[in-house]
Amino acid sequence: MKAATAAKPRRETLNLRIPPTERMLIDRAAQSAGKTRTDFILEAARRAAEDTLLDRALTTVSPQAYAAFLARLDTAAQPNERLRRTMRARQPWAKG
Repeated sequence: MKAATAAKPRRETLNLRIPPTERMLIDRAAQSAGKTRTDFILEAARRAAEDTLLDRALTTVSPQAYAAFLARLDTAAQPNERLRRTMRARQPWAKG
């Protein structure tokens, strides 16, 4: 008997017309990232699509919740031990 294999998801074709200089730029970037042109473009397009949709997301809250949110933003931060420890830590970019 043959072992069942997982079916690959169906893929659609997307045709693009781009200037040769842009294609060369994309090819160089894809190669430096160790990806195929298709994978590189798909990842970049997906990320841009998600960012675009997230930028247009709207969250609604009650007037009371919004007022509480604004009050917290207006309240000065109070130092605590965790913040003090973080501020004393060596910066990774600092020499020495």
